Amino acid sequence: MSVRVDVWLWSVRAYKTRTLATAACKRQNVRVNDQIAKPSRIVIAGDRVVAKTAQRVRTLEVVKTPQKRLGAALASEAYIDHSPPPEPREAAPPPTAVRERGAGRPTKRDRRKIQKFRGRG
Repeated sequence: MSVRVDVWLWSVRAYKTRTLATAACKRQNVRVNDQIAKPSRIVIAGDRVVAKTAQRVRTLEVVKTPQKRLGAALASEAYIDHSPPPEPREAAPPPTAVRERGAGRPTKRDRRKIQKFRGRG
């Protein structure tokens, strides 16, 4: 069975929406067997799809051609991933949104205390 490349990329969760998969094909960010793929390009088992996503370049070999979007566990069975592992992310810096007591805008609790002190609450 065969399926369009944009539908296949969406169904195996390479792209979040079919619209994003179609747009990637139109921007020439998808190749099938080393040829630029239009969204309507048909893929069959054994084809090699290279897709540039926002995070990295993925090289996927088609094993199954599902017609509908699959769950994550089943989607991973529909292809063989030949792409290199992603680069490790740097550790996130500690949160800087901590406010010292009395500095910055008052919290809702602080405002209530101020209103009570002024006799308005």
